[in-house]
Amino acid sequence: MDTIDAAGETFTVRRAEAEDVPALVALLADDMIGSGREQEDLAPYLAAFAEIDADPRQFLAVVEDASGGVCGTLQLTLVPCLSRRGSTRLLIESVRLAGATRGRGLGTALFAWAHEYGRHHGAALAQLTTDKSRVDAHRFYDRLGYRASHEGYKLAL
Repeated sequence: MDTIDAAGETFTVRRAEAEDVPALVALLADDMIGSGREQEDLAPYLAAFAEIDADPRQFLAVVEDASGGVCGTLQLTLVPCLSRRGSTRLLIESVRLAGATRGRGLGTALFAWAHEYGRHHGAALAQLTTDKSRVDAHRFYDRLGYRASHEGYKLAL
């Protein structure tokens, strides 16, 4: 468990537990894209959580405010690669902050924490994907120093 400070408040970052899954799904569903993609049946989320939690290269983070309320999440994956001299990449996905916490520096602090997590675990590069429609997120990632260097593709299976 770690703490991060943003806008004069202290937040806790910790590994998710099964009991957190409903709150995390609610965060994922709380935007235009997620509201059409996520569902109320928690069974598939709990199954996915069990796999994530069992994998030592995965860290599903929960961000809590001072009252213990869940206000953010992200998933970190350490990916060993042959490219870049066999380096490890830190993949950052499923980033969500509760609407009330946005614009106050929590995202910046959370990413600083995630980058330190990656460095501590030997990652040489952080990468993420973001939906093309998330223009505000793109500006945020640009401010953090990320560069849109690749075109991503997806195929539903």
